[in-house]
Amino acid sequence: MFSSLPEMKRKDREISKADCEAVLRDAEYLVMATVDKENIPYAVPLSFVYFEGKIYFHSGMRKGHKACNLACNSLCSLAVVGKTLPVYTHNFTTYYESVIIFGRVKEVLDPQRKKSVLFALAEKYLPEYMENAEKDISASLDRTAVFEVSLDKITGKAKKPK
Repeated sequence: MFSSLPEMKRKDREISKADCEAVLRDAEYLVMATVDKENIPYAVPLSFVYFEGKIYFHSGMRKGHKACNLACNSLCSLAVVGKTLPVYTHNFTTYYESVIIFGRVKEVLDPQRKKSVLFALAEKYLPEYMENAEKDISASLDRTAVFEVSLDKITGKAKKPK
């Protein structure tokens, strides 16, 4: 399905799969784009974790705009921005690294898998509070939705100093 997408225009800035994975491990947030049943696009920033080769995010609700879109169409695109640095060399530019993903979203229903993902999210964002993770995750597990995104097509790009 995603093979019909256009090729990257700036092949000279393409990064390797290993570099894409490094961006996914280190990036603070991503923007997920979905469409509703009328094909109206919606993009939302999310905290996430790259865990065991997939992207995961959580949500406290299953009734919002994002959840409604995913219920009618599981396809999504993710834009992940890693490190950036605006610079002036001989002109204005920005050094950057980014990853674009096309995939499908599905809810994680297995309670043990949900817990593993939520622990990974806690470790990524608040590692200094891991002593509270078990209690807090267990207390909110039933009302927290966890979603998995397949990485059906992944490309990365970077502009770095020469």
